Amino acid sequence: MSSSEQLSRCLKLAITAARKAGSIVMQYFQTAVAVETKSDSSPVTEADRNAEKELRGLIWTKFPDDAILGEEFGDTPGTSGRRWILDPIDGTWSFVRGVPLFGVLIGMEQDGEPVLGVVHIPALGEMVYAAKGLGAWWIQAGRRRGAEPTPARVSPVTTLSDCLISFTSATGFDSIGSPGALERLRKAAKLDRGWGDCYGHVLVATGRAEVMLDPLMNIWDCAALMPIVQEAGGRFTDFKGAATIAGGSAISTNGLVHDEVLKLLR
Repeated sequence: MSSSEQLSRCLKLAITAARKAGSIVMQYFQTAVAVETKSDSSPVTEADRNAEKELRGLIWTKFPDDAILGEEFGDTPGTSGRRWILDPIDGTWSFVRGVPLFGVLIGMEQDGEPVLGVVHIPALGEMVYAAKGLGAWWIQAGRRRGAEPTPARVSPVTTLSDCLISFTSATGFDSIGSPGALERLRKAAKLDRGWGDCYGHVLVATGRAEVMLDPLMNIWDCAALMPIVQEAGGRFTDFKGAATIAGGSAISTNGLVHDEVLKLLR
């Protein structure tokens, strides 16, 4: 089996797994699900844990030698050279408050390189997915079941003054000691909106926003996003401009305004 065929096989599994995990999450959405606080002060629920268990089980059924890193159950080593990186609910605060802009994230590395990503927004019925060399694809919200996906492409806007920028939390910029950075970007852009977490990056990958800013990110927040944004024609870096999922921050752009964004962040 060629590497491209194997990657396609992995992507097919990831799409199926994301939908199944999303179905589990939706059983708890807009209910009185109990919320616990983890050591890093982030929230976690039974929905997060049960969804990640489902994802791990589905992956190991097909690829028992693969490593898995998940937000809720940590890192389990493997021997295949592949590592799946899971965030069962990205945007748990949105989830517990009944806001539908949360997602199931599945990323995959091959020999340390992020090569596959799926973001499923179950409350909207929306999904974007990509794999290296296979393009990025978008299943739009509200489309009939079984409808063919359309290509996901970033916006062609070339200047920040014509851009829509999005961000997860204004207070995150205070936490990293850059309280003025967001204000500089907001003033330079045409529009700004707080469509946060993975959904803001989905908007960039599908051409509905030009910039998404996340000053505080973990590997499991980023792993699915980088391949999607890159295959859609955009750029994904940390706030220093490095193309990495481990930089602790993230910027998605259409690529055309990325350097301008980095300059204002500094």
